[in-house]
Amino acid sequence: QVQLVESGGGLVQAGGSLRLSCAASGRTFGGYGMGWFRQAPGKEREFVTTINWSGSVTYYVGTVKGRFTISRDNAKNTVYLQMNSLKPEDTAVYYCARSRSGAADSRALTAYDYWGQGTQVTVSS
Repeated sequence: QVQLVESGGGLVQAGGSLRLSCAASGRTFGGYGMGWFRQAPGKEREFVTTINWSGSVTYYVGTVKGRFTISRDNAKNTVYLQMNSLKPEDTAVYYCARSRSGAADSRALTAYDYWGQGTQVTVSS
């Protein structure tokens, strides 16, 4: 069983920054792609970014490209999401998830098999 635990969320003013972390249990972290998703109140969960098993390939949704950066440290079983220039529309619960493969090739929720419990990010205007 894989457990994912997010941390680092909070309240920040527009233009500010936050760094989310997702710590994974187990020794199977390094061979899998990882993704970050978010869900705002009343909206469906949406893809934000994904990274392949080695960290060499990343993809971002257009609304965060240039502002967010995903990275990973396989030695620490942790994936990160650095969020800069935050906007009120970034307010959501952010979830990390483990891909079913080592690639970073899917934005579909069904391509991910393990999910964290989520961490709240609130950006005030």
